[in-house]
Amino acid sequence: MAALPEVIPISDLRLRQNEILTRLSQGPVVLTQHGRAAAVLISPDEWNHLIEALEDLQDAAEAAQAYEEWKRDPSTARPWEEIRAELVAEGLLGE
Repeated sequence: MAALPEVIPISDLRLRQNEILTRLSQGPVVLTQHGRAAAVLISPDEWNHLIEALEDLQDAAEAAQAYEEWKRDPSTARPWEEIRAELVAEGLLGE
């Protein structure tokens, strides 16, 4: 289970920005304004990790959807050569 993010008033960001930015290596920081969450700061590495994970999940969902479509109608299958050519064109597969 992930640790709870640190909660810091947004006014502290101006006064303690180096300290707060350093803490991002330990996890997200929630900035509050008037006692309510206003923003979440995360490190660039964590951002990139989250984006990659979301892209992987989207790819998996699309593959599952294609599989379900194929189960309903096998004529929707495409030849491997066609798919491979698209992957090569997109730089996702070497020749």
